[in-house]
Amino acid sequence: MEYRKFGKTDWKVSALGFGAMRLPVLEKKQANIDEPLAKRMISYAIDHGVNYIDTAYGYHEEQSELFVGRILKEGGYRNKVKLATKMPVWLVQTAADFDRYLNEQLHKLQTDHIDCYLLHGLNQRYWPKIRDLNVGKWAEGAMTDGRIGRFGFSFHDDFDTFKDIIDTYDHWDLCQIQYNFMDVEFQAGIKGLKYAAEKGLAVVIMEPLRGGRFTKDPSPQIKDILVKAPVERSMAEWAFQWLYDQPEVSVVLSGMSAMEHVEENIGIAERSATNSLSADEMKIIDELRDAYKGLAPIACTKCGYCLPCPGGVNIPRIFELYNDVFIYNEKATPRMRYRQMPAEQQADQCTECGVCETLCPQNIEIAEWLKKVRAFLGPKPKA
Repeated sequence: MEYRKFGKTDWKVSALGFGAMRLPVLEKKQANIDEPLAKRMISYAIDHGVNYIDTAYGYHEEQSELFVGRILKEGGYRNKVKLATKMPVWLVQTAADFDRYLNEQLHKLQTDHIDCYLLHGLNQRYWPKIRDLNVGKWAEGAMTDGRIGRFGFSFHDDFDTFKDIIDTYDHWDLCQIQYNFMDVEFQAGIKGLKYAAEKGLAVVIMEPLRGGRFTKDPSPQIKDILVKAPVERSMAEWAFQWLYDQPEVSVVLSGMSAMEHVEENIGIAERSATNSLSADEMKIIDELRDAYKGLAPIACTKCGYCLPCPGGVNIPRIFELYNDVFIYNEKATPRMRYRQMPAEQQADQCTECGVCETLCPQNIEIAEWLKKVRAFLGPKPKA
């Protein structure tokens, strides 16, 4: 197993981290974890060098922490790993909730300390409230009394928000961002990765395979690129090795749901190293990225010239979700994420005023595409 420096700390963590968000389940029920299989998977991972385990309050309908706590205690693994979990900031109402949730999580995880405690899913909506409740001062107290080892946040928003969070508080130890070769400019993106690393933060990567989309049966265009590549690798390994090549990356989380995932990903991590990909290999990644983008039916580059929409429609995000259906041959996740968007930003708010179309450099027929997206991704009409 390759071990990497964890930001400004003196820790060495495994290149691969085990994310306990997509554990195997029974009867397709998220709260019903297949404990015998999941236990074998986590035990195998730790026995083969994985020393970073990540969970959160809400994973598996609040059952993940309980399961992880039992497995680490029963297997005698607790002192062999860095344990990370996250505070559900959307549930926090007062400063007293900081202690309430942390103490509850310590109890569920059957431990007296959490090595890495993160504020979960910070964004423009939650950060101001948590910040104004003086979470930084509270965290320093929790580190002083030993309940927290290192303090950080996971993130889902734009780069400016990411930078503001980092700059507002001087004592962050780590951050967790969505990052992969298709999300170089998405959310925090590569700018956020480098900015956080320059500030001394350990950077934990989530969604390295874009929620497993890279492992689905690839299109003929993708297969052609893989066949001609100078090195034979699975699609998953290309995605992981691209991340491992970057020295700013501290650990890559994988939400593994089958034993074969654990075995394959450990093998990939064992073959990893920073600054190891050749120019020809990096060219393959660029070709894969371009090929995936070429599968998109809407030629939107997310330049943002169409914004602000007079009706409030988030046109680039809507088109991105629609394109994802065809890029990754998967409907469920884009549909779910579209329906989770604020109602005032969805496609049915379009008034067909035409302002956006006069500004679009790609000359996209935006109003017509919004109708198609609404019909395809939107809620079913009520009977």
